[in-house]
Amino acid sequence: MQETDFLIVGAGIMGLSIARELGRRYSDCRILVIEKEDRAALHASGRNSGVLHAGFYYDADSLKARFTVAGNQALTDYCLTNGLPINRCGKVVVACEGDELEGLYELKRRGDRNGVKLELIDAVELGHLEPNAQTCERALFSPTTSTVNPKRVCQHIAAHFPPHVKIRFRRQMIGLKNDVVVTDQEKIRFKYLFNAAGVYAVKIARFFDAGGAYEVLPFKGIYLAYEDHRLIRRHIYPVPNLKNPFLGVHFTKTVDQHVKIGPTAIPAMWFENYAFSSRFAWDEFCSIVGMQAQLFWHNSFNFRSLALEEIKKYHRPYFIGAASRLVKHLDPGRFSTYLTPGIRAQLLHVQKRELVMDFVVEHGPRSTHVLNSISPAFTTALAFAAHIVDASGQEIA
Repeated sequence: MQETDFLIVGAGIMGLSIARELGRRYSDCRILVIEKEDRAALHASGRNSGVLHAGFYYDADSLKARFTVAGNQALTDYCLTNGLPINRCGKVVVACEGDELEGLYELKRRGDRNGVKLELIDAVELGHLEPNAQTCERALFSPTTSTVNPKRVCQHIAAHFPPHVKIRFRRQMIGLKNDVVVTDQEKIRFKYLFNAAGVYAVKIARFFDAGGAYEVLPFKGIYLAYEDHRLIRRHIYPVPNLKNPFLGVHFTKTVDQHVKIGPTAIPAMWFENYAFSSRFAWDEFCSIVGMQAQLFWHNSFNFRSLALEEIKKYHRPYFIGAASRLVKHLDPGRFSTYLTPGIRAQLLHVQKRELVMDFVVEHGPRSTHVLNSISPAFTTALAFAAHIVDASGQEIA
């Protein structure tokens, strides 16, 4: 029987950030992170784009809006202080057609409300900032959007915990018995638990009578690399459909100056469906495909159109075509390999049959559960972790 004061389930960016925050506040407590894989950030945290978002996509009263600006600054400072690579290239958002201009103006209004440094520019100014981007009349420039190497950030956080914070790998939580966590290796007695298990967070929350209103609907994100890093100077994004949580296919300038397009938001068939048969789980397959069938039949949140549109992006020319409308010049023959895919663990409110757009945190007996740590969760992690610990403070005490 192992014993700890604080137990964190999941060694992605959120679990690591919570452990870091606890370690800073409670130097006299034992803090333990358990992770089912053999290293940190093997899934969503290590497979995301590495973009540090500025915070202008989100409603002002949302948790995303509340923590993205502060999180962006905190992670930027963390990288600069610790010598981690960061590409502070900025981002432009372009309108491909005239009817997208109102969406562009709405992003500017949201940015202003959220305290984001954001400039509304014309086509001439866009040409100076990003010569290859094309827009209809207006564009937005976000100077505080940047990119980092997400794996290196996570590894650095994990490697610099104080001595009273430990990580144990190859420990998968499989149950809760008599208020003791049961893993596939051992039993762990804890005083308080933080659930940051990503795509499995809802499953774990249910051991604590939390998360009952939700299921996780996974979407696969695929990126395609471009061979010439000179194609763009900055990220180029389209105006998104603000009714869904996906930002559309865009150009990303990576931390090492490479260029890629993506991501897709293709419905996945199980939680770790990175490849055709990767880590296939029959129970997950049956549950998720069943949910998808219902959503497709009822066309909930326009799922039918979304699914059909995203599946088309498996066709390489169609995928490239979705990105080509953002730029003036592009050689389709210069696209090379598909990059490491990721899974977005999107929360679904079962009764409403709606995707949940904001972060969701619930509390159970001696536990806090981060149920919807979707983008921009990586950006917000350090700031949001402090909020999560604060929100659990009375229970912790």
